[in-house]
Amino acid sequence: MARADFEQAQMDYERVTRALAFLEGAWRDRPPLDAAASAAGVSPHHFHRIFARWTGTSPKRFTDALAHAFARTLLADGASVLEAALESGLSAPSRLHDLTLAHEAASPGEAKSGGAGMVFRWGVAPTPFGTGIFLIAPRGLSGLAFADPGGEGAAFADMARRWPGADFLRDDAAAADMAARVFAGGRVDLALYGSPFQRQVWRALLAIPSGACVAYGDIARAIGRPGAGRAVGAAVGRNPVSWLIPCHRALSSDARLTGYHWGVDRKRAMLAWEAFQALEARDAA
Repeated sequence: MARADFEQAQMDYERVTRALAFLEGAWRDRPPLDAAASAAGVSPHHFHRIFARWTGTSPKRFTDALAHAFARTLLADGASVLEAALESGLSAPSRLHDLTLAHEAASPGEAKSGGAGMVFRWGVAPTPFGTGIFLIAPRGLSGLAFADPGGEGAAFADMARRWPGADFLRDDAAAADMAARVFAGGRVDLALYGSPFQRQVWRALLAIPSGACVAYGDIARAIGRPGAGRAVGAAVGRNPVSWLIPCHRALSSDARLTGYHWGVDRKRAMLAWEAFQALEARDAA
């Protein structure tokens, strides 16, 4: 990278930092794009572009994530949906409902109760990387884990504890169908549950191309949190949907294959498989 590029990156970082501070202080008022751009010291068009590049999301979605996180805390503390909506600067419970669906694929009531009233299907199916355990929510795939022989029950329990109030129905046929879609490139809707920061990290993982690897620090910089490498590592480790959200492409700062929730051997196999696929694609071209 040339010196001019470094200087531009530093300027963009400083602008995004100012904008993040502004939005974190003013999110209840839903500031317009012009106001956030003014805080960053650039035009609205330029601000939207650099903000999306640094954080992986838009200014509006960022403020939505802050509102959702605050409302989620209020709900967990016993507030009603109406109270949580109004305290979060939302005009009505319906806005909180829409926001929670967008961030968690669950309604506010479902999120507050840990999934009470929801029925998840789960099952075990073979995959290219060993036994896969699939957790399927009413609105999409909520979990994909891998297990060595005898570890299927523990892998399921690890996913199910995220929804302590839900009911779970064993359905290996549904798991096999989902496995076919996941590993054959079919359409898969994701129903993710996680904090706004975790979801931001998971979106950054989706931007890593197949066959490439990045360090946790690179992900932290990509989301505009250059000092949050350790927190990024924790969020990567909490990824509920292996393979589709490619946490196996995240490495330690010295490029060691460490910290993979489903085993370093499996991570190595995934990276080798992707590297081979990329080599075949280049040879075919």
